[in-house]
Amino acid sequence: MTVSAESTLAGRDRLRTALMLPLGIAAAVFAALLPLARVVLPAQWMPGTVALVLLVLAAGFLARRAGLAALAVTLIETGVWAAFMMLAFLRDTALLWIIPTAGTADEVMQLLATAAEEITYGAAPLRAGPALAFLIVASVGLLTVIVDHVVVTARMPLLAGIALIAVSLIPSIVVPDDVDVVAFVLLAASILFLMRVDTLSRQAPAARAATRGAGIPATAVGIGSVAVVVTLVVAPALPQPVARSLPGGVNVGSGIDATLQLGDDLRRPREVEVLRVHSSAPLPPYLRATTLSTFDGAVWLPDEDETAVLDDETAMEPVSVPADVRVEEYTTDVSIQSLSSTWLPMPFPAVGVSGLEGDWSTVPYNRTVVSDGARTQDQDYEVTTQVPRPTREQIRADVAAPDGLSPELTQLPDDLPAIVEDLAIEVTEGTTNDYDALIALQSWFRGPEFRYSLDAPVEDGFDGTGAQAIAQFLDQKEGYCVHYAGAFALMARALDMPSRIVVGYLPGSSTTDAIERETVYSVSSSQLHAWPEVHFDGLGWVSFEPTNSLGTPTSFSAALSLAGPDSGGTEAEETEETEPSPTPTLLPEEEQNEESGEALGTTSGSDDALPALAVIAALVLLLAAPAALRSVRARRLLLAARRGDAAAAWLVVQDTAIDLGIPVPASDTPRTLAARLAQSHGAPEAAMATLADALERASYAPSGTIAAGDHDALADAAAASSAALLRNAPVARRILAVIAPRSLVMRPGSAFAGAGTHARA
Repeated sequence: MTVSAESTLAGRDRLRTALMLPLGIAAAVFAALLPLARVVLPAQWMPGTVALVLLVLAAGFLARRAGLAALAVTLIETGVWAAFMMLAFLRDTALLWIIPTAGTADEVMQLLATAAEEITYGAAPLRAGPALAFLIVASVGLLTVIVDHVVVTARMPLLAGIALIAVSLIPSIVVPDDVDVVAFVLLAASILFLMRVDTLSRQAPAARAATRGAGIPATAVGIGSVAVVVTLVVAPALPQPVARSLPGGVNVGSGIDATLQLGDDLRRPREVEVLRVHSSAPLPPYLRATTLSTFDGAVWLPDEDETAVLDDETAMEPVSVPADVRVEEYTTDVSIQSLSSTWLPMPFPAVGVSGLEGDWSTVPYNRTVVSDGARTQDQDYEVTTQVPRPTREQIRADVAAPDGLSPELTQLPDDLPAIVEDLAIEVTEGTTNDYDALIALQSWFRGPEFRYSLDAPVEDGFDGTGAQAIAQFLDQKEGYCVHYAGAFALMARALDMPSRIVVGYLPGSSTTDAIERETVYSVSSSQLHAWPEVHFDGLGWVSFEPTNSLGTPTSFSAALSLAGPDSGGTEAEETEETEPSPTPTLLPEEEQNEESGEALGTTSGSDDALPALAVIAALVLLLAAPAALRSVRARRLLLAARRGDAAAAWLVVQDTAIDLGIPVPASDTPRTLAARLAQSHGAPEAAMATLADALERASYAPSGTIAAGDHDALADAAAASSAALLRNAPVARRILAVIAPRSLVMRPGSAFAGAGTHARA
């Protein structure tokens, strides 16, 4: 092959390598963003993000091909980012659509403030408005500029990978959910690809083949494996944070998921106290957050009806029932302890709220209260309710008919499994009115055939409320509140009764405190609950409690038992036939220890230490992981050296120098670096000369090989030089080199490796 042909092939090889880096960066950035799409619906921000990432990387690639300096490349990429953001979001305040003005700065601040409010007070999955889309697109664009600089200019792809992994984990931390394994695998593969391409781009063509077996891919796989362990094993075992107010009014911690994906919330390893409540009602009330009326066959969607401004002391519409139905009025005081939510927990049916701070609105359709920029955390408020108390005869005479109501309240999916309607007809056979039919359904769900379980849905793959999940629940007869509520609501609709689902909290557990002779109840995060409601023409929405072994079942008393002023049934605070109901069961019976008041699922004594010990052990392993990976890498490099790999032997010495903070700049030739390490850092001159000679022969000699008899001498020289560098280094630096080896993230010849100890500044 001629010199010209070799030069052409080398040029093509360099072009291919240079092109692979931005492509790998784009793939890694997009993989890191996939989990975000589950928290913020992607329709409004994903197209702009994709376009901006590709434009920034294309500009950087072309600038480097033109031979521009690294700083100029970064400035050009930043300029492309700024121009795109101006044209896409800020052109109305700019000169010629691209030149920013004072109005542009004001617009940016307004967009950021609005985006912060959407994040703080919104509920996942968020629908991104212009402000949130602006924030996401701008942030991802800047992240792309930074990652491109770190990977291509600073030559530290692993450091960029760590940043991308952190970005990908943020959505799961903010809204706890299962790890998106597909997205994480794609991200890990992209990072490993970047590391490999970076390694190839730094080597001369003759040396590339020599370093293929030097342990670099194995080291990258090891680091990626540790990251997978952290994501899939350690992170879910860590305690959930307690909600607290942060400066600026941002809240973190427990929230309310109104999409009925409550399984993870109920299975959290650590409970937190959400709120405290005391009431003048005979029983502590259920507290609703919102209602869900629309079912598309896969999920129940929160109601989004028109709202009205709710001012302090402003009363809602009074409850309207027939004149012969008794209505009793109660007051309930709620104190939020650890809750960040758009919706305010409220007893039902509310007719007035006082004591709230901030701007709130009421939804007349379901008598709930939602945020207009305020926050639930630290709120103390009083709710007035008017509770209808019909007799059993009165509610039996009423009908649950859909006349005059929205069609969505009786809508069923076309592919509804037959088991839903068949069982609804079978269970209610023989009943003569709607109330008795619903009581028959409730009693069936709470009977011996069904069992409350948080684990069975996960094991058998129906952890949700889709039509197929409900069919499987009805067949297996094991699940938790969302399955019971979803099945009851669909079976009621199959009987042509309007129904919806409520998301909120159980009444809580009694404490030793009392305010104005009213017992204070504590509501925890594990008491997040869902229950169904059915609409009766005269009485309005009536709650039912089908969840087996949880809460108190609905039942109204006969007319003769209502002679006393303190007796009778309630709608949300249900009673047994003719006597006041006991305090509602707070946890599933199989998970509650009545004598000690502790859930059986919560371990005590020495068992409490097991999760903590597991986390500590995992953290110890993580802290030891860098040293272990560094040791594995060194051994593989030495094994490669014993097979005649001069580049691997040289990397042994370079890595040790980087770990000790000794500069390893790209400008140093092997001879120059060998001489400096021998003269200034105690490396043996003969061994360093052996390594430099071998590397030069491998890179420039026609054969590029080393005699078999010299292989052991090559490995011994590398090991001796590395040991001498460690031995002659200060003790503190030697210890740091062992426990935090920087060679895992700094490559020889990179900007930071070239700066040596100054890289830490």
